[in-house]
Amino acid sequence: MVYLDSAASTQKPRAVVDAMSHFYYNDYANIHRGIYELSERATRIFESAREDVRRFINARHIEEIIFVRGTTEAINLVAESYGRTHFKTGDEVIVSAMEHHANIVPWVMRDLHLKVIPLLESGECDQAAYRQLFTSKTKLVALTHVSNVLGTINPVREMIQIAHAHGVPVLVDGAQAVPHFAVDVAALDCDFYAFSGHKMYGPTGTGVLYGKRAHLDAMPPYQGGGDMIETVSFDKVTFAKTPNKFEAGTPDIAGVVGLSAAIGYLEKIGMSSIAAHDAVLLADAEKKLSTIAGVRIIGCATKKVGVISFVIEGVHPHDVGTVLDHAGVMVRAGHHCAMPLMKRLGVHATVRASFGIYNDIAEVDALIAAIETAQKMFAGRCLHESA
Repeated sequence: MVYLDSAASTQKPRAVVDAMSHFYYNDYANIHRGIYELSERATRIFESAREDVRRFINARHIEEIIFVRGTTEAINLVAESYGRTHFKTGDEVIVSAMEHHANIVPWVMRDLHLKVIPLLESGECDQAAYRQLFTSKTKLVALTHVSNVLGTINPVREMIQIAHAHGVPVLVDGAQAVPHFAVDVAALDCDFYAFSGHKMYGPTGTGVLYGKRAHLDAMPPYQGGGDMIETVSFDKVTFAKTPNKFEAGTPDIAGVVGLSAAIGYLEKIGMSSIAAHDAVLLADAEKKLSTIAGVRIIGCATKKVGVISFVIEGVHPHDVGTVLDHAGVMVRAGHHCAMPLMKRLGVHATVRASFGIYNDIAEVDALIAAIETAQKMFAGRCLHESA
């Protein structure tokens, strides 16, 4: 079994599964409510995970870490909460042509006008065009750190500086970045940063919204319910302080424990080592794919992570994915929740192989062999049909 779909979701190390099991067996209780020892212990474990996240992305304040269900909810939280007081119909949000639907749909739902940074043939954002997109109506830049289709690493620090020079805040979708290299939100100076646990070897249903404290303190709650209030009457409600006011109801406590364990797992390996391993696999895969006639790699940015999209001449990506699956090689085939990007690339779909820390060169070779098998199979079918 060769799993090459880590951009969709990563497999989980034993450390994560064991941490969650241990919590359920030994430490489970609801948090922030009980005055008994077990609840207080569960609360300490949960809040220590918040500190682990703060350290992992180098946020300045623990209050800047909001637990959510994933990148999608984090972006929606900003769209609804920050947007409630800062956006009006017709305002502009700058996005790139390579955005995931999760960083497109929430802004469209707010009746905002999207201005799109054009894509160069290399699969990189056109920086000169980006500088020209700002107007008095521009209220936000919402930008992916790494493309889930192309693997392109955007120069977000420089792009943030440009936006801030225009007085415009920036939200970064970091779902594809945090599994591959170290992220420092303080150095980036982003206003918001969103990522998911399940793409960084943690459990599904977990994620993080980082926001500068000044923004979060000024934003109204996203949802109402328990644990996000100070006082409640039938006439008036007062809300808890950040981060609690954004975490209504009982969270996925064990999931957050698993997310903390995933961070510990990544830190033990070292993000620099992970980035180096990723670069080796990417270079080897691109070199070998480029030697196969009829295979076209989509995106050749100078800076990429271990994500490769490609098409095979004369073969639909879904057919490629099926043949590869029969060979024990699991890849993603489709539009990858990036339909506007597919349109820009002039394709309906691509095949995508994406690497994780558990992959190796032998698995790259398995991918290459399976692609060659697919080509032979469909070449034979075409000859048979033409006869």
